[in-house]
Amino acid sequence: MKSGSRLFTLLAVLFLLLLQTGCQPEGTRPKMRIGYMNCNNEAETLKRFHPLTVYLSQKLGVDFELVPVDTQDFAERFAAGEFEFTHTNSLVYLIMREESQVQLLATEKRGRYGSHTSGSIIARKGSGIKTLADLKGKRMLFGPQLAPSGFLAQYDTLLQGGIDPETDIAYYAIPSGSFKHEKVVYGVYFGQYDVGAAPSLDLELMTGDGKIDADDFNIIAESPIIPYCTFGARKGLAPALVENFRKALVELTEKEVVTYAGEELKVLASAWVDGFETLEDSDYDQLRAMAKRANMPPYQEF
Repeated sequence: MKSGSRLFTLLAVLFLLLLQTGCQPEGTRPKMRIGYMNCNNEAETLKRFHPLTVYLSQKLGVDFELVPVDTQDFAERFAAGEFEFTHTNSLVYLIMREESQVQLLATEKRGRYGSHTSGSIIARKGSGIKTLADLKGKRMLFGPQLAPSGFLAQYDTLLQGGIDPETDIAYYAIPSGSFKHEKVVYGVYFGQYDVGAAPSLDLELMTGDGKIDADDFNIIAESPIIPYCTFGARKGLAPALVENFRKALVELTEKEVVTYAGEELKVLASAWVDGFETLEDSDYDQLRAMAKRANMPPYQEF
């Protein structure tokens, strides 16, 4: 073989290896988008998930763009093809599964329940509200309507306990603006509402951060546990890419760092995540049952 041919062959092999390892020359890597659901606000979403997006780009050899998306718009924008991968709460995952056949990749782990979470119904200690029956005629504050552990889980818990929120609760509301879950907790603490629908994880985190004292509240009820925030992928993407994306998530450890904006950051810590776990779609059946009983998307009947 001539030396020129050998050189060409070596360069070709090297290029293929670079493609496989995610080290493609600048400007040659494919570009894709990851839609991240805004939890509290867009600024927080960008700060939390930029390092994770950089990590995934490096591991997969794809230039991923972080796209912050409001919760109520997420399923519609995904169906319109605005992004290839998704990070949402578990209820929005169910909506996209039903409407767009999104593929389940991995579930976020955080707090005492790991890849799962629950919803709690709380009242201020000393209020005299101790059971679900005591909620009749009271004022209640819920989290966002598409929040599985801030609205749906509690709404279903009330129904299962013989309380119809539409007729037995004197008045209920959802806070406006950012940080809705914290507003629920503070709304109960400061007496603006008698009862609140708070994610159990938020109570855990706020207590750990010293924002509240667990002794200030009665936990009236806690729902069964349901899957936490979930990564998904558009149907029809290359199977190898989807599997590598999932693998990159579940193999991510607390030691992994990336450089972003000139700073070395721990990926999981930046995202406020303990890790990721592979679940089956059937693990979401408890949440499906809740949504059906509460006549919530994607199973609502008018």
